[in-house]
Amino acid sequence: MSRIGKLPVELPQGVKVTVNGDLVQVEGPKGKLEQQVKSEIKVTVEGTTITVGRTNDSKAARSYHGLYRNLIRNMVEGVSQGYQKALIINGVGYRAEMKGKNLVLNLGYSAPIEYVVEDELTVSCEGNNKIIVSGIRKDMVGQAAAEIRSIRPPEPYKGKGVRYENEQIRRKVGKSGVK
Repeated sequence: MSRIGKLPVELPQGVKVTVNGDLVQVEGPKGKLEQQVKSEIKVTVEGTTITVGRTNDSKAARSYHGLYRNLIRNMVEGVSQGYQKALIINGVGYRAEMKGKNLVLNLGYSAPIEYVVEDELTVSCEGNNKIIVSGIRKDMVGQAAAEIRSIRPPEPYKGKGVRYENEQIRRKVGKSGVK
């Protein structure tokens, strides 16, 4: 039995889950999400808990068991609290600003870079050097933050670039003067 898959998912106040065959729909105060479930997995809702089980003991069913339990848990957490990631911009002249729905980044390239924000996400700037990506889908929030970071990842000598708020940059010592 999957250690993660057998754990029940607790439903917070105001979250409603419906299961229609192989489609799980989660609705809460922040929005509505749905997830297709493989036929080897069965999802049952009992009061304020969701349990995920498997119909047989095949290798595919065992591998999907914990996956779908965590996907459902992420959906419940997303519609109740939401997800957010913060990015810090470090460097002289590096800055970010919102122009309408798009994020404009000045990161030392010859032209500013415009990042198009998807409709399901919210991106905001605190000052010139902090970007907050938030939304109800954990995968989309993480992907958008990773794409913004990949435009100018932090370099190890001066630490210039875009990094996550809690990321530690391993710094290298520069050249020492050769005599």
